[in-house]
Amino acid sequence: MSDGWEESAQAWIASQGDSGDFGRQWVMDAPMLARVRRGRFRRALDVGCGEGRFCRMLKAEGVEAVGIDPAPALIDHARAMDPGGDYRVEAAEALGFADGSFDLVVSYLSLIDIPDAGAAIAEMARVLAPGGTLLIANLAGYNSAADANELGWATLVDGRRAHAMDHYLEEKVGWIAWKGIRIQNWHRPLSTYMTLLLEQGLRLTHFDEPRAHGGDPMRQTHYNRAPWFMLMEWTKP
Repeated sequence: MSDGWEESAQAWIASQGDSGDFGRQWVMDAPMLARVRRGRFRRALDVGCGEGRFCRMLKAEGVEAVGIDPAPALIDHARAMDPGGDYRVEAAEALGFADGSFDLVVSYLSLIDIPDAGAAIAEMARVLAPGGTLLIANLAGYNSAADANELGWATLVDGRRAHAMDHYLEEKVGWIAWKGIRIQNWHRPLSTYMTLLLEQGLRLTHFDEPRAHGGDPMRQTHYNRAPWFMLMEWTKP
């Protein structure tokens, strides 16, 4: 059964434009690039690269970037935007690279789209060189456990706005739809991700829950009332 990405590819590309959506442009891009610049990496793999936007950003930082995604329409667009780039149709759970091929592996809001996170994380660790970095941006667990189509927010009887979630400890998959996009998202508690990463022998070296740092002030409020995303940096010994 389709996860919706191929059918939603054109709507997704239109929603991202050149700069990305609000959460990427004004919340996550700056802290992600700050970690990239700090590491002075040579060769990166972007797992779930989509339309290739972050690969292009990595290349602008002087990092040789390879992007993989299972949606052919997204890879086609990535290649069109970056004709000299290396973009491949591949699933995260079975990467076609030798052990230790990259000193940086990136998962930029892609773990929520991957059915078998355990296999994907094992593959990311496998292709990461000793001393290399796995850089992960993901939805906060309270966020992915909410009703995604309502963005988790509800109005209480006294008029206050509150963020509601349920069944946080259960791994589950659901459909989310917006702007002509309809895709599957996976919720997993943070403990699941932490366990899978620790089982690979990786060491947590950085953790952040970034705030919005620009853009429309009204939209900033949406992202700053509670941490919408998390950023993790793991190192392979």
